[in-house]
Amino acid sequence: MISYFVSITFRIVYLIIIIVVLLSWIPIFDTRKEPLASLVRVYDMIMTPFKAVIPPIGMLDISPLIAIIILQIIEKLIITALLQFGL
Repeated sequence: MISYFVSITFRIVYLIIIIVVLLSWIPIFDTRKEPLASLVRVYDMIMTPFKAVIPPIGMLDISPLIAIIILQIIEKLIITALLQFGL
């Protein structure tokens, strides 16, 4: 049961990252207005450690891609540990 909650939480985080990245490509959306401002704040909290370590390559920022890959590895480790304990 707890492993299911952890999995859903990680899926929400992935979705937030993907939505903010896609919306950054479309200049029509004002990310200072709600509900996009809330998504951007959560995105910034998640991405700050990754952006501090991974510099942009020219005009391309690959930190969201690296973040999703690392978060998936962390998710698998957590869920595996929880399932071993029967949670």
